[in-house]
Amino acid sequence: MTTQLSDLLTEALRAGRLDGLHATVVVQGGQILLEHYGTGADHAWGEALGVIEFGPRTLHDVRSVTKSVTALLYGIALADGRVPALDDPLLRHFPAYADLAAEPGRAQLTVEHALTMTLGLRWREDVPYDSPANAEIAMELAPDRYRYVLEQPIQEPPGTRWSYCGGATALLGGLIAEGTGQPLPRYAEAVLFAPLGITHVEWSSGTDGAASAASGLRMTPRDLARIGELVLARGVWQGRRIVPAQWLAEMLTPRTRTTWGSGYGYHWYLESIAGRSVVAAIGNGGQRLFVLPEWDLSVAVTAGNYDDPEDWRIPTTVLEQVILPTLA
Repeated sequence: MTTQLSDLLTEALRAGRLDGLHATVVVQGGQILLEHYGTGADHAWGEALGVIEFGPRTLHDVRSVTKSVTALLYGIALADGRVPALDDPLLRHFPAYADLAAEPGRAQLTVEHALTMTLGLRWREDVPYDSPANAEIAMELAPDRYRYVLEQPIQEPPGTRWSYCGGATALLGGLIAEGTGQPLPRYAEAVLFAPLGITHVEWSSGTDGAASAASGLRMTPRDLARIGELVLARGVWQGRRIVPAQWLAEMLTPRTRTTWGSGYGYHWYLESIAGRSVVAAIGNGGQRLFVLPEWDLSVAVTAGNYDDPEDWRIPTTVLEQVILPTLA
């Protein structure tokens, strides 16, 4: 299988079907089946880094894959009684913004609405992420990210439909930081990264100094794949329980549907390819973590096609033209 994977990847690269691919790591049963690193122009949260020769220790933006990691952290904190229950009203836990609760409908927002991105607030992320017209960028530039999110106009009752919203993840990150008494990166290191043996991570922060729970993580592809392995192992790593099994089951249960029809749980995408389930974490530019439970596969993909509306092509090609043919 390893040789076939390598041959198919080489063929796709030579055919120009993977232009912009920076790296991919495929792991099955704890063994790396495929590991590829390329060369290309890269950015760190929008800052140009020039042309990078990628390798096993090279950090890479994972952008909105960060959201899925934040969901894991929320589950860990919830089991420890550090964060609100899912049916708790959000504004109750942001007392500094009590004035916002007076507006009809806003007090109905719950933690689960944030986890499922069904807040019903006006929020546009369909413009490039280098523009303050993008709501996530405006949030990161705001003096207070939490007020920025919570004061957005209400467009429809919460729970009505899925609408992509980095602000929802920011609220979850704020609840974790407040409930644990630690900045989000420090808490993540203590309860998730260190137990997994992940030691080389960066986490970008906004103007207000708060770590971006929505898109700030920089990791190596190997470590990103390890997150997938943890999901495959139902939250256990080397005999140690890291994420509660009940949380993983709830997190990966479809709660709503995205605008393109994918299932959506708690900040994870739930899809089906060739009749088999695929769990995915998705980030701008072609960043992906695919978890294929029926094959015990974790697949990390990093790429440099930031703000490209067709950035999905690279990870989809890796999955459908390199990996799936070896599983038939």
